[in-house]
Amino acid sequence: MAESINDKSWAERLKDSKALRWGIGIPVVVALILYCASFFLDEPLRRAMEKKINRDLKGYSVRLPGLHVQLIGLALTLKGLTVVQQAHPEPPVAVFPVLKASIHWSGLLSGRLVAEFRLDQPNININLQQLRQEAKSTLSLKERGWQKVVEDIYPLKINTLKINDANITYIDRDPKRPLILSHFNLKATNIRNIHLPDQVYPSSFHLDTAIFGSGHGSIDGAANFLGEPFPGIKGRLKLEKVPIDYFNTVIARSTSISLQGGVLRASGEAEYSPTVKTAHLKNLEIQGMKLEYVHSKLTAGAEKKRAAVAGKTAMALTNKPGLLIRADKVSLTGCTLGMLNKAARKPYRVFLSDTDLHMNNFSNQFSQGTAQVKLKGKFMGSGVTTASADFRPEQAGADLDLYIKIKDSQLTAMNDVLRAYGDFDVSSGVFSLVTELPFKKGEISGYIKPFFKDIKVYDRSKDK
Repeated sequence: MAESINDKSWAERLKDSKALRWGIGIPVVVALILYCASFFLDEPLRRAMEKKINRDLKGYSVRLPGLHVQLIGLALTLKGLTVVQQAHPEPPVAVFPVLKASIHWSGLLSGRLVAEFRLDQPNININLQQLRQEAKSTLSLKERGWQKVVEDIYPLKINTLKINDANITYIDRDPKRPLILSHFNLKATNIRNIHLPDQVYPSSFHLDTAIFGSGHGSIDGAANFLGEPFPGIKGRLKLEKVPIDYFNTVIARSTSISLQGGVLRASGEAEYSPTVKTAHLKNLEIQGMKLEYVHSKLTAGAEKKRAAVAGKTAMALTNKPGLLIRADKVSLTGCTLGMLNKAARKPYRVFLSDTDLHMNNFSNQFSQGTAQVKLKGKFMGSGVTTASADFRPEQAGADLDLYIKIKDSQLTAMNDVLRAYGDFDVSSGVFSLVTELPFKKGEISGYIKPFFKDIKVYDRSKDK
């Protein structure tokens, strides 16, 4: 009887052992087959995907040197994907060394089949020619086929996007002064509003990047990427040690302003959605900037048009319902502000050096109260200058009280101005000025009192 029991126990153990081996072996064999099969699928799938993307894109084309599909986990990795603009193929608009698309498993646990995209060390290159070519197109982003391209790569909707260590370069007119965002990182989650559909901004995102080498910027926020009629976004911005003279090429091309030097730091927050539109700059500081407005006969017409557009825009934004623009504190320290007049009979330059300017409580809404501006500097490098202004946003026109005082500015520094308008020089003298100018509803009142002291004038022809 004991032997029978032992034999049965041994038989059951053998049976269980075989079942266990089959239970482990079958999944392993299947996994091995899928793993090997994936390599046979790589090249046919690569060719088909490259062909399909190029068919769907308008104005752009791609090259896809490598692709690997993982049937286990249904992941897809693109290697060396390169995007070029057909009109201006050099440099490539984008190069993606590694782009991986896979199922977002936490979304699957919530009952939604969505995707996760990860881009490692992509390079984005844009120049002025490519931008102008893009601006000529009348096709929308969707009509150009970009949305279709994402679906060609991976059929599931993106729920999580990760960009690691990207490099974004923009070249305007001067290739020696590119605008570069390096070590650019972005993570956006819950893009399809799976986990928090009842919240106003259910999707969170974080962005950080190095700016022009020495600067740094970050944005933390939340969004509703599926908002209608357009997505809503809310975020906090922080900028540190950003060298702003890199913008000089772009600014000089579109305005009459020349910019040199300067470092910027700023913090603030903004919200833009179908129901809320606010921009709140908490603090903006610029140090060591040299800013000059250049007026010439060649640009006079364009300057008038820009001034008219700026005036209309300011009027449209002033007290506009549903739009709040606010700056708590704006400071310029150690700056030089000037104007170069090349249109005069004899060109001249006027400037304020060692300028410290502080503006508080600026807003486009009258309900936010009065903005105050205070300025200190040296007119033409010597005249101690103080100014203050109180500004109130009014749709009927500027509502501004302006006070300026210049004390003991060396008149010899103004010889270029005197030559342009009086055709004479001075060898010595001091200039001072006091003014009070209220602006209200398009009208100016007040007074301007210039003072001259110890002037010695000589005539150039007599001296000769």
